[in-house]
Amino acid sequence: MNMISKIEAPEGATPFSVGARFRKLSRWQKGGLLATPVALLVAGVTLAKNDAPAAAAPPPPTVTVAQPLAGQVNEWDDYVGRFEASRSVEVRPRVSGAVTAVHFTDGAVVAKGQLLFTIDSRPFAAALAEARAGLASAQSELALANADLGRANRLLDVEAVSKSDVDRLQARVRAASAAVAAAQARVRARALDMEFTQVRAPIAGQISDRRVDAGNLVAAGEGAGSTLLTTINALDPIYFTFDGSEALFLKNKRAKQAGATASPVEVRLQDETDYRWKGALDFTDNTLDPRSGTMRGRAVLRNPGLFLTPGMFGNMRLSSGGTESALMVPDAAIQTDQARKLLLVVGPDGTVAPKEVVLGPVVNGLRIVRSGITAQDRVIISGTQMAMPGAKVQTKAGKIVPVEAPPAPVTRAPTTGEATLAR
Repeated sequence: MNMISKIEAPEGATPFSVGARFRKLSRWQKGGLLATPVALLVAGVTLAKNDAPAAAAPPPPTVTVAQPLAGQVNEWDDYVGRFEASRSVEVRPRVSGAVTAVHFTDGAVVAKGQLLFTIDSRPFAAALAEARAGLASAQSELALANADLGRANRLLDVEAVSKSDVDRLQARVRAASAAVAAAQARVRARALDMEFTQVRAPIAGQISDRRVDAGNLVAAGEGAGSTLLTTINALDPIYFTFDGSEALFLKNKRAKQAGATASPVEVRLQDETDYRWKGALDFTDNTLDPRSGTMRGRAVLRNPGLFLTPGMFGNMRLSSGGTESALMVPDAAIQTDQARKLLLVVGPDGTVAPKEVVLGPVVNGLRIVRSGITAQDRVIISGTQMAMPGAKVQTKAGKIVPVEAPPAPVTRAPTTGEATLAR
């Protein structure tokens, strides 16, 4: 106040004289004079703050909770594989000759025993007639030997022939009997050759195209030495082969030891959205591939319409243990803490607590929880980003419902070609 009074302008003083008086003050006097209004302003602000009411604490956040959905689930393992014929036969001729007729349509379904090819039978008919003539000759020789032996036996009683003559006649009968047996075998062999001139389907199934037309010569033999006429694949039932991990091999072994039946499988084709082909696992190989650690498995499926074709790819799912009870939660409710998987649950007092869980696969949009929670836990399914472990929250009831997965996109081969306008 003293410094202010010192620079008060007297009556009649001009602004120039007031400025002159201010310049005559010391540096410390000038600083005090300027700081006084600032101090008064700060004091006023402080008094205003002390007079304002205290701000209220924010309410706890609100989250949606629900109990885990309990239900029966069937867990599946997914594999990719290829269809194979349950039986496949290469049709080859058993006698050599000229093909005279073809009796099937390429790609048709044939029955077992159906006539497919005819080979010229005239040379084999002549051979059969010759064999039958040889049999008749051998039978005549046998009849004569038996007659001679009978007469000798009657003369032996009156000692008209010697014992040695009788022995020779008995040997002649035995030789003639052997000749008859050999002739009969030749007749059967020639009859088989006649039968083999008609090439018939050894199994039922879908036949391929003919590899030989009528008029061509075909050669009999074994393996690659014979002429391939066509092939037949048995398609009902049909096989589905795939490669599985060592874990699948162990699971199948232990299931068999426990007396389990064949594991069911379902297969979906590349242009299908659901697993419509049903079957069962019927074979696992006896050796694991040491390079890849996988083993070969096979499922058998019914194919009454013969739609499934060997060589087609498919997606297979294999039942991994049958139906069992499980708890399920939305996959979005799962929290990750490094290598741990957590679910946030709310206690009776509204306190959030984390629970470590062991997870399974996703079923209808819900994640299976193998362990870590109970059916009575209230799991936070919405608002997890606002919930902190150990903090209080407000809850509202929610509901966990299965979500049907959208159909998989159908993959089709690109269409190429050209088109013209119809006239």
